[in-house]
Amino acid sequence: MALNLIINTSNPPLGALLAAEHVKSSVQLSVEEGKDTRLHISDSIQFNDGNSISRYLARVAPALGLYGSSMMEQTEVDHWLEFSARHLCDQPGLNVALGELDKALSLRTFLVGHVLTLADLSVWAALKGHREWQDQNKLFPHVSRWFSFLSSQVPFSAVGNKYASKKAPVNKSSSEERKQDVGKFVDLPGAEMGKVVVRFPPEASGYLHIGHAKAALLNQYYQVTFKGKLIMRFDDTNPEKEKEDFEKVILEDVAMLQISPDQFTYTSDHFPTIMKFAEQLLAEGKAYIDDTPPEQMKQEREQRAESKCRNNSVEQNMKMWSEMKAGTEFGQTCCMRAKIDMNSNNGCMRDPTLYRCKNAPHPRTGGAYKVYPTYDFACPIVDSLEGVTHALRTTEYHDRDEQFYWIIDALRIRKPYIWEYARLNLNNTVLSKRKLTWFVDQGYVDGWDDPRFPTVRGVLRRGMTVDGLKQFIAAQGGSRSVVNMEWDKIWAFNKKVIDPVAPRYTALSSSYVVPVSVPEATEEMKEVARHPKNPDVGMKEIWYGPRVLVEGADAETFTEGEVVTFINWGNLIITKINKGPDGKVVSMEARLNLDNKDYKKTTKITWLTKTNNAPLLPTICVNYQPLISKAVITKDDDFKEYINKNSKLEEKMLGDPCLKNLKKGDIIQLQRRGFYICDQPYEPISPNSCKESPCVLLYIPDGHTKEMPTAGSKDKSKSQASSTNTTATPEKVLSAAAPAPSSTSVSDLLSSIVAQGETVRQLKAARAPKDKVDKAVQQLLSLKAQFKQQTGMDYKPVMAPPTAAASSPTAVQALPSLSPDATSCPYTKVAQQGELVKKLKAEQAPKDQIDAAVKQLLALKAEYKQMTGQEYKPGATPAQKAPILVQNKPSSAADGLYERVAEQGEVVRKLKAEKGSKDQLDAAVKQLLALKAEYKQQTGEDYKPGPAPGIPAQEQTHTSSASTQSASSRQAQELSSQVTQQGDLVRKLKSEKAPKDQVDEAVKTLLDLKNKYKTLTGEDYKPVTAAGASGGEDKNRKERENKSEKQGGGGGGGGGGKKSKGDKGGQSKESAGGAGEGQGPKKQTRLGLEAKKEENLADWYSQVITKAEMIEYYDVSGCYVLRPWAYSIWEAIKDFFDKEIKKLGVENCYFPMFVSQAALEKEKSHIADFAPEVAWVTRSGKTELAEPIAVRPTSETVMYPAYAKWVQSHRDLPIKLNQWCNIVRWEFKHPQPFLRTREFLWQEGHTAFATKEEAAEEVLQILDLYARVYEELMAIPVVKGRKTEKEKFAGGDYTTTVEAFISASGRAIQGATSHHLGQNFSKMFEIMFEDPKRPGEKQLAFQNSWGITTRTIGVLTMVHGDNMGLILPPRVACLQVVIIPCGITVSLPEQEKEALLAMCSNYLKQLQDANVRVKFDLRDNYSPGWKFNHWELKGVPIRLEVGPKDMQQKQCVAVRRDTGAKVTIPEAEVEKKLVAMLEDIQNNLYKKASDDLKTNMVAVDTMEEFQKELDKGKIVQIPFCGGIECEDWLKKTTAKDQDLEPGAPSMGAKSLCIPFSPLKTLQPGQMCVSGKEPAQFYTLFGRSY
Repeated sequence: MALNLIINTSNPPLGALLAAEHVKSSVQLSVEEGKDTRLHISDSIQFNDGNSISRYLARVAPALGLYGSSMMEQTEVDHWLEFSARHLCDQPGLNVALGELDKALSLRTFLVGHVLTLADLSVWAALKGHREWQDQNKLFPHVSRWFSFLSSQVPFSAVGNKYASKKAPVNKSSSEERKQDVGKFVDLPGAEMGKVVVRFPPEASGYLHIGHAKAALLNQYYQVTFKGKLIMRFDDTNPEKEKEDFEKVILEDVAMLQISPDQFTYTSDHFPTIMKFAEQLLAEGKAYIDDTPPEQMKQEREQRAESKCRNNSVEQNMKMWSEMKAGTEFGQTCCMRAKIDMNSNNGCMRDPTLYRCKNAPHPRTGGAYKVYPTYDFACPIVDSLEGVTHALRTTEYHDRDEQFYWIIDALRIRKPYIWEYARLNLNNTVLSKRKLTWFVDQGYVDGWDDPRFPTVRGVLRRGMTVDGLKQFIAAQGGSRSVVNMEWDKIWAFNKKVIDPVAPRYTALSSSYVVPVSVPEATEEMKEVARHPKNPDVGMKEIWYGPRVLVEGADAETFTEGEVVTFINWGNLIITKINKGPDGKVVSMEARLNLDNKDYKKTTKITWLTKTNNAPLLPTICVNYQPLISKAVITKDDDFKEYINKNSKLEEKMLGDPCLKNLKKGDIIQLQRRGFYICDQPYEPISPNSCKESPCVLLYIPDGHTKEMPTAGSKDKSKSQASSTNTTATPEKVLSAAAPAPSSTSVSDLLSSIVAQGETVRQLKAARAPKDKVDKAVQQLLSLKAQFKQQTGMDYKPVMAPPTAAASSPTAVQALPSLSPDATSCPYTKVAQQGELVKKLKAEQAPKDQIDAAVKQLLALKAEYKQMTGQEYKPGATPAQKAPILVQNKPSSAADGLYERVAEQGEVVRKLKAEKGSKDQLDAAVKQLLALKAEYKQQTGEDYKPGPAPGIPAQEQTHTSSASTQSASSRQAQELSSQVTQQGDLVRKLKSEKAPKDQVDEAVKTLLDLKNKYKTLTGEDYKPVTAAGASGGEDKNRKERENKSEKQGGGGGGGGGGKKSKGDKGGQSKESAGGAGEGQGPKKQTRLGLEAKKEENLADWYSQVITKAEMIEYYDVSGCYVLRPWAYSIWEAIKDFFDKEIKKLGVENCYFPMFVSQAALEKEKSHIADFAPEVAWVTRSGKTELAEPIAVRPTSETVMYPAYAKWVQSHRDLPIKLNQWCNIVRWEFKHPQPFLRTREFLWQEGHTAFATKEEAAEEVLQILDLYARVYEELMAIPVVKGRKTEKEKFAGGDYTTTVEAFISASGRAIQGATSHHLGQNFSKMFEIMFEDPKRPGEKQLAFQNSWGITTRTIGVLTMVHGDNMGLILPPRVACLQVVIIPCGITVSLPEQEKEALLAMCSNYLKQLQDANVRVKFDLRDNYSPGWKFNHWELKGVPIRLEVGPKDMQQKQCVAVRRDTGAKVTIPEAEVEKKLVAMLEDIQNNLYKKASDDLKTNMVAVDTMEEFQKELDKGKIVQIPFCGGIECEDWLKKTTAKDQDLEPGAPSMGAKSLCIPFSPLKTLQPGQMCVSGKEPAQFYTLFGRSY
């Protein structure tokens, strides 16, 4: 049936026309112009109302879903049709209607459901035809966004351009603005409504970046425009690049972009079909198999020469193809190539590769295939198979389009249409996944979501909105012009989205704030609009009062008597300005002038009130600069040379109190500073972490190239003029360094060059105008040219000024160097700044001043290193890069010693660069100082870095041997460096369990480099040890001897020196003989540990817990699988503790793990500590829950409502309940198994008593039990004590604790806690009972809570473990004894073998009867040596070895895990001796750990001693006043700057506990270690986990 729509052109029905435009591909419909609007269906049926016409058209094309997909959606569509007719069409005053519409669209892309419907068509049409809409669209951001989005789509733009102008002409500026913001989208050739299929095919090898976002959003645009289908396809043709982790993050990125693909597919879904097509090409002679080596093939393609295999027969090709499919050695050298045209001008047509052989397993198909198609071959096939009608590709693929169509034609399959668009190129960044991965791996960024990254996550984290991104992509349209674009434009689009809705707040720079006294102002709070132009954003609280703060830069622009407008307050008159000796404003006085409403000519400033009712919020504003300093990186550029290493700038601020309510991701505007996104919400001081987390805001660029004003807005130049003492402007810097006259001395000229270089750096840092920078650079080059003219040498940084004699070949006198006291000398600058830092710390200056000074010091050190190539060292002579001739030739002994000092210096620098462990670094520094002292003793001079002491110039004239030797030495150093790097690579590959061929290739390269080194130097390459050349070999030798003793010689632990033939060499972790001299490190197998506890504790710990089979990693970060070996330790703790608490009358129970939001938030101070870590359940299936439910972070709020029900009388008390359960705390820090995990196991006891005395008694009873768990079960000594006020449990009266110490890291760790909660929680949850002494009166219960967690397992591992693995105390060991039969070989008679096994079984039964946990390792597929290592690594206390000779002599050999000692035990005494030995091991482990604690816990009375002992890795008891502020000061003061003191731990010390048994007694009148307050007690402080 044909339909005829007639429209009145003077008043066209835009909604009906849009409906007609959408259904014309499904319905036969003609549109004509006439006098009246009507839809002619038949002679008897006609519609003349716009909405009726739209409804009918939607109903005759139901497949398009214009009328909604359900009854509910149809009702909603009807509502909006009526809404558009009654409230929008030709109605005056749109504000109310637009407000309702804006609210409906706040979280929606479309008005109904997730697709376009008649609702959108009718409302858009009504607004398009309304004159007032153009004037009001900016007031309603969500409507404006929705309207712009629809306007950019083809049907809307077509109808709007053709008909809207006839009905409602719009003003010119509005029209031009839309034209500018919406790019031209080319109609897809042959596209039909409802039939377009597009695809987005990312490779799962990295995170999506903004270039991918353009591709995805363009595909979505055509999906929506044509009501088509969007396929998201993972291109997984290369198994080596494909990673399932990246698939997950790509799906998350796509969801972030609000893209909803209709179908998800993988290229691998079609592997069988693609392979059939490939074989079809082979059979038809259109492809061939080629075994030409890759390099030769590349040359042949470039030279347009045919391959020798091009004319293979079909049979020969099929045979080679079979080899490829089987993955044989020959097959791996082959590939399949298309036979197209080797003479083509298009390189992509010169027989491209279609298939290659790869033996790597595929994430989805596993090992099913050995051959995989190339992307270029698979893409056209899969596009055709999946019904893709239009393949959107960037213009960089243009040359491959011909190949795409050749494959389609050759296979005779359906042809998709390729539509090209320009890729998105942005300046000052890289979009290559390889390069982005490099930045992540090298640590230049925090991760893939770093705000400096062009990834989708990065830009969204930095404040880009999805709408802003979509509008930007829409503005690009379908352009094919390849241009490099500045970031400004994309951020300008984003500003349009956020500006109308971002609430306004205030923050002041904390570095310079000035108090203003306004005596007549009263302290009060008022509510004002968060957004001056958008009341819907809501209200905020503003405090007014007599004492306010303003920016120092603003204050310097004021004059006395000036009227200044305080934003959101009114006009104030500045009555007095007080300045300090340095000219800076110290304070001001002002009076109110609020009746004066003239704000036109006044300075407008931001301010904050200082009041106790609303404390100012610590805030950090972060501004990111581009990662790449060069705008466009070309093919010839190495991007690593243009890395901006100072791309993150932080500024400490005092924030508006309202900022405490910000959530992560909230976008705001700081007045007069710009837009910011909340990256980390403010968190108050946590009693557990003892840290206050400031609110961290990231600056959102807004497209402006000028900075936001932060000084007085009335006259900025006034501010600059008055602040000459603080910051020099680029203009002043430029004029400060005039060119040196030609007559100046060389020394003066050098000083001028250094000063001018500093000027150039300051100009660049201040982003001065380009012409000023160019002028300064030109001046610098002129000075350098003048220097060369006078001296005959190029200028080099920090070089000594050459004298006239220097040019003479016979000069022998040393050249004078620049005085280190010269103000332009970088060395002097560093030394002076270092003194300033020390002075500030000694005077206990404010933290921000110290931080600024330290930052300046680090910058000067970096500058010094850049100029000299060496690290700054205090007390050393300034480094020289210029050659310095010396008068006397040193002796050969001194010469050799000089080289050793230089080599050791390199070792120290390398360790620092690689962030080596503190012990390693300290040892290397100690060795270096010893060598320097030896050098001074031999030569009488201090060692000076730089070129080695040279030989006299006369000798240089007559012989070239010195230069040859120097060149040879440099070459040897380079080779040595290459060997070291290659060795590191080999170790890395082995640790990552890389494929064998990769490891072999790397080892081969290493051996070749070593041979080259030997050829050049005549010596074997010897690795440089961390402790230096001398002493290092002795250390290695001693370690080998110690290990040999522990393992009973080189047999890997063979009993009593005997080694059976079946032992396969008996090698354990090291090869039997160890590493000989000059052979490098000892070979390590992957069974043993590859890291040493004393060198790299973190790696050692990770390897122990995995290789000892304690944990398995899980695919949810921060969660781990506890394997039986670890869980058995927890069971031992559980059995002991459960038995003991039941003696105290405690009963076990279980409460649900889910907590309602209301219950969780009932005790504010308590939950505030856990708030950031609470995990929330928000959905059931696909249904949103009415209220989110928390997963318990602790159970007080879960259990206490029940306690309130159960307790009515004093007879109901005490309640003593305990539950063994799991806890979820969603840690965002770096998780560590056992120590810091998102889910962990624990017990939590919660008790309630009638009296405080009963509760207090139980607190200590439980603490004693925790101490017994550590000391009696785990053989770990602990310090019992009470937590300080700062560290106690939130919401409790006091907290007691047991603290353990880990000497390997010099850090303490909290073992378990027992809290007295007082009546705080009983008051909150109304746990009350009737007081028997006072009938009728209610009394609150006294409560305790106490808990111990699986963290205990991590503590045990680190305290007792050694470089061979775990050492388990017998009382918690899953197995206490393992029996291993030895000497069972092929030659051993079967009768003896059976007797030996029977003897082992007999030992097993005896020990089981004695309640010893024992295992008989009968596995015959492992050698005894392997088993020794395995059980040693797992920490089994005793290994029982039984061999044929032992059987004959009726004995066995017991090997202790704790000492490695071997004991021969007669058969009759096995049970008795082993039980006694287990007890002795338990006691020995406790004694060893106890001695360790005693050695490392000291008591001191002064701050200097405290710092000294702390830096030795000890825990220290000090006299302490107990104040929270004092504790914060101690932590800040003891937080050492590692750059100032190499090897010192950087974290500050915190209070661990107030010991019940201190090492010293407090004397009367003794002061706190800070010297500020009297001491209250000795308190244990230390660095801790």
